[in-house]
Amino acid sequence: MIAAVVVSASYVAAQMMADIASLRIVTLFGLSIDAGTFIYPFTFTLRDMVHKVAGIKAARALIVTAAVINLLMALLFWFTSILPPDLSVGPQTAFGEVLAPVWRIVIASIAAEVVSEMIDTEGYRIWVQRVTERYQWMRVLVSNAISVPIDSLVFAWVAFGGVLPNSVVWSIVLANVLIKGAVTLLSLPGIYLVPPREQA
Repeated sequence: MIAAVVVSASYVAAQMMADIASLRIVTLFGLSIDAGTFIYPFTFTLRDMVHKVAGIKAARALIVTAAVINLLMALLFWFTSILPPDLSVGPQTAFGEVLAPVWRIVIASIAAEVVSEMIDTEGYRIWVQRVTERYQWMRVLVSNAISVPIDSLVFAWVAFGGVLPNSVVWSIVLANVLIKGAVTLLSLPGIYLVPPREQA
């Protein structure tokens, strides 16, 4: 029970941090990348951990809950940014400049999260039910290998397609896949940190 709470809270927190950081596009090794990519890939393994410890229904509910929370966060930031500032403490323009949501990015983030994480959940379930319950690291690797490219494609093209040059969008996709793949390899051992409840 404690493990389920810890990994679920970590999943939601990582989703929120990724959505905020995604508002900034940076360059890394010559590739354009949204900064949310540095934290977001951990959510795939965290979701696998929730699936392992609490079952598939809990994993699906967590995905939807995180999406709703991220939408509410964006609405709160938007509402806060349009309220008149208390000028006695200054114009406070930085909040709106940094945190006022770019709705296209918000929608892209949430859509990519829900679609890819649901696919990841199914990949995990199929592996456990139809392949083997052994090799826990492999179930994470396989499910992430399916969902990571889908997540990267959906996010990049919904968020930036037609806004940025196609070459930049493909650069974002490539950088996302490479970084998320590397994080998947780093986070694989996490699946062994939670007790099993293999009712996929």
